[in-house]
Amino acid sequence: MPAVIRKFVLLLDETHREMGRPVAPPIRRVVAGAVIENPFAGRYVEDLAELIAEGETLGGVLAERCVAALGISGPETHSYGKAAIVGEAGELEHAAALLHPKMGAPIRRVLGTGAALIPSAKKSGGPGTAIDVPLGHKDAAFVRSHFDAIEARVPDAPRAGEIAVFVAVTAGGRPLPRIGGLTLEQIEGKDGLR
Repeated sequence: MPAVIRKFVLLLDETHREMGRPVAPPIRRVVAGAVIENPFAGRYVEDLAELIAEGETLGGVLAERCVAALGISGPETHSYGKAAIVGEAGELEHAAALLHPKMGAPIRRVLGTGAALIPSAKKSGGPGTAIDVPLGHKDAAFVRSHFDAIEARVPDAPRAGEIAVFVAVTAGGRPLPRIGGLTLEQIEGKDGLR
């Protein structure tokens, strides 16, 4: 069955100045989220296939919303990440079922690339709980300028029987990076590391 979605949310973050210096082009980061009904709330279920399938569908839908908000093509994106907050009648394994087995492939299809592991986070909480969605370069995990996170939250979610699930995508790394490491020009994108 498809996910029962109560609402979608979108946050676009655009940094133009940092420490009194211009950031050109501005760094754009976006988080798209969906608040869904948890079909397993309040009970232990061995087979989480329904949530795994929902994660696969949501990965593509949320990635498409991110790319549209950034106003660029999928291959032009830089970083990605994913996260979920499970309401109190659920368990962390419900978030894991959404995020891990099948969510990555549709995100990568939307972006057109993505050799690197998609960073993720999960937690339990009630309405208004915030989560930091970890970010890493989509093609090369060793690009330090793209080690980052963006906060996501929904004021009225997740309710006890819900899960808030998020995908984050960026059009750049941190503003004014200067700690060394692999540069964008050095990316090979073959093994997801370099």
